[in-house]
Amino acid sequence: MAHGAAGLMLLAGTVSPVWADTLAEAMEAAYMNSGLLEQNRATLRAADEDVAQALAELRPVLSWTGEVKRQFGYAGQISSTSGAFVQGGSVTQTASINLIAEIVLYAGGRNKLALDATKEQVLATRAELIAIEQQVLLRAAAAFMNIRRYSETVNLRENNVRVIQQEVRAARDRFEVGEVTRTDVALAEARLAAARAALAAAQGDLLVAGEEYLAAVGKAPRNLINPRSLPKLPASVADAKRQALRQHPELTAQQHAVTAAEIAILIADGAKKPTVSLRGSYGFTEDLDDRDYSRGGSITLGAQGPIYSGGALDSAVRKSVANRDAARGRLHVVLREIEQNVGQAYANLRVSRANRASFEEQVRAATVAFRGVREEAKLGARTTLDVLDAEQELLDARASLISSQVDEAIASYQVLSSLGLLTAEALHLNVPSFDPAAYYNMVKTAPRARSKQGAELDRVLKALGKE
Repeated sequence: MAHGAAGLMLLAGTVSPVWADTLAEAMEAAYMNSGLLEQNRATLRAADEDVAQALAELRPVLSWTGEVKRQFGYAGQISSTSGAFVQGGSVTQTASINLIAEIVLYAGGRNKLALDATKEQVLATRAELIAIEQQVLLRAAAAFMNIRRYSETVNLRENNVRVIQQEVRAARDRFEVGEVTRTDVALAEARLAAARAALAAAQGDLLVAGEEYLAAVGKAPRNLINPRSLPKLPASVADAKRQALRQHPELTAQQHAVTAAEIAILIADGAKKPTVSLRGSYGFTEDLDDRDYSRGGSITLGAQGPIYSGGALDSAVRKSVANRDAARGRLHVVLREIEQNVGQAYANLRVSRANRASFEEQVRAATVAFRGVREEAKLGARTTLDVLDAEQELLDARASLISSQVDEAIASYQVLSSLGLLTAEALHLNVPSFDPAAYYNMVKTAPRARSKQGAELDRVLKALGKE
């Protein structure tokens, strides 16, 4: 790929050339400033907490209850001596406190299966986070290269306006001495107006590209340095497809989703089985009036199970099977999409490379033609219109060459993304490494808030700005 000048300015004179950004630095900034990545990292932390909650279902639950009760009683009778109705009453006050422990011993395997399912969801969410990372970096790469496209187009258009202004002055001078007609002057003036309109459009495109760069990278474009080389890619499409099917994060995510859906069938079927639980309690009760008290406890082994649920449990199993089939179907779709994306990315890359080679030849030929027509016009063998047409063809060829070079660079990174390799780690970007298992390792045992692990978790959350 041919490369242009060392730096590209968004607005001339607004940024010192000393400050420059490379494509790698733009990607690093996009990685660090991405709200989308932060959003999905939080989603991953939520999935990690699902594992902690599923584990908690396998543990005993300790709770306590306490109450103070005031009880009123009234009674009455007819006096045997006077015949009058005599009424009496009593008031008792008691206080009690109880400690209760309960654990599910058997639930058809549902609790253990739920833990396995949440772990699969965590793995799927990790892979989805990598896919999001690829989207962020590809958008940054495209935004970076498009700044080059529109910046150099603006430079070409500005140069075109200057050249045509010279042609207009030359046409007017030649008209004054009778070498050309008023028509030649009008043609030059019309072409100048068109060139100025094209320049305004190019400047508008550059401003739009600058806004996209700001959104994708998180900062305004400065003096951008064109990359010297493009990423290395597999030589053949077949090799690339095999590589993508081994490592693409979207495929990995869907594989774990299928596994989770299969576990969900077992969970739904387990709901038909009985639940066995053990419950123990120990309490203290005191009569606040007589200051008498009692204490004691109990242990209860209980079991329960469904007999008739109106068909709801069977329906839940059938629904889980349907969801599993849908997940498998989605896996097949993802497989085909990955292969298709790799093939299309390579096709786009081949087209952009062919276009670049063609436009390089066109620029060479158009340059020779323009110089020749301009010299012939000085000798009177060519008209002003001939010169303007040749100059326009050269301008169009140069603009097309720039676009083809940008398209080739973007296509290269699209190929990398289709392989699942457009990540900060694979590109060796200078960014803090993100360990998707770090938070999981802190919460997978469902630590209590006041434990040592809980205190460490609190510090992590504060560092993230979540508390």
